[in-house]
Amino acid sequence: MTGTNAETKETVLRSATKEVVIGHGRRFCLIGERINPTGRRIFQDQLRAGDLSAIERDVVAQVEGGADVLDVNMGVPLTDEPELLAKAITLVQSLTDLPICIDSSVVEALEAGLSVYQGRALVNSVTAEDDRLAAILPLVKKYGAAVIALPNDHDEIPMEADKRLALTEKIIRVATGEYGLDAADILIDPLAMPIGADTTTSVVTMECMRRIRDQFGVNMTCGASNVSFGMPDRHTLGAAWLPMAMASGLTSAIMDARTPQIVDAIKAADVFLDHDDWGTAWISAHRAKQAASA
Repeated sequence: MTGTNAETKETVLRSATKEVVIGHGRRFCLIGERINPTGRRIFQDQLRAGDLSAIERDVVAQVEGGADVLDVNMGVPLTDEPELLAKAITLVQSLTDLPICIDSSVVEALEAGLSVYQGRALVNSVTAEDDRLAAILPLVKKYGAAVIALPNDHDEIPMEADKRLALTEKIIRVATGEYGLDAADILIDPLAMPIGADTTTSVVTMECMRRIRDQFGVNMTCGASNVSFGMPDRHTLGAAWLPMAMASGLTSAIMDARTPQIVDAIKAADVFLDHDDWGTAWISAHRAKQAASA
């Protein structure tokens, strides 16, 4: 796996009734990030009280915004996260047929979510640390899921592209060689860092994307809002950065689908990257908007 121009992989996710395929020759996959209580005090209080109604509103908003997959995170302090995550996933699957990205740092919560999920989920996430690989990859294999993997270890988040590539190689080697996963089921997060502190970080991340695509052919995702953190007019920055990342090899992103400026930029980039045959999706969306405003 050290050569160049590796054959590109396709990652298949499913709900009970719908299939989404992530790939380098396909339209960009939007993973809606909003079903997450982090930084949302009222939402956290509601979840502690057993009120899941905000989840229903968030699902509707992300689906209407154009999400292809929904990230579900229930990391609320002072709750039973495994139980809460399982309930949330069951609820989300009753509301939409979109596949789910099960998001937790707690292994027991991941297993609880996977055990009730109907379909083929995406697990978010694992790092290159040996103990995390050993804890999470067997679950991914057991439930036939795909997994997001971050190329960082116990030391720190590496700022150099070479170190990220070395850890990417390790993750793929261990996941495929020791745990029997298919490389197609590993989505690497090339670590999009905030540009507010250092604008060179984005250049390093895009170098990583190109090299990961060319050397390993695997799919990639990232937390798209990270790059603009601390900067003004974040939507404009996101709308510029994501098409550039797509051209560098990014095939999906965890993002808020309620931002039309960014979603439209992604859809336009799909046309120019020849990921939208004959621009049919772009034209259909334009006609639907015209009809809705008529």
